[in-house]
Amino acid sequence: QVQLVESGGGLVQPGGSLRLSCTASGISFMWYKMGWYRQAPGNQRELVADITSGGRTNYVDSVKGRFTVSRDNAKITYLQMNMLKPEGPAVYYCNAQYVGLGPYKEYWGQGTQVTVSS
Repeated sequence: QVQLVESGGGLVQPGGSLRLSCTASGISFMWYKMGWYRQAPGNQRELVADITSGGRTNYVDSVKGRFTVSRDNAKITYLQMNMLKPEGPAVYYCNAQYVGLGPYKEYWGQGTQVTVSS
C-alpha cells in the first residue's frame, strides 16, 4: 500500500520559516520524481517544487531563492520554506510521479496546512 504522509505545517509569521516533510512508503523511491504542490481555497492546485532522484530540482518562480526541496535515502522529501510571505491558509500536498519504465503512476498525500499570518 502506497502512503505519502506529510508533516510540518502550521501557522507562521511573515518572514518566518517552516520545513515540511513527506515520508513515502510502498514505492520504489528511486523511480519517482517527488514534488510539493499547494492549493488555497478557491484556487487550483499548483506545483511549488519538485526533485528527481538524481537531485534535479524545479521551482515555481514565486518561491525561487526562498524554498528548497530535497530528498534522502530514508524516502523522505523535504520542503524548506524561508522568508515566508503573508498568505491565507493553503494546503501543501506531497506528490510522487513514476518516471521509470512501465505504466505511469502518481500518488498524493493527504496534505498539510500552512498559514502565514501575523
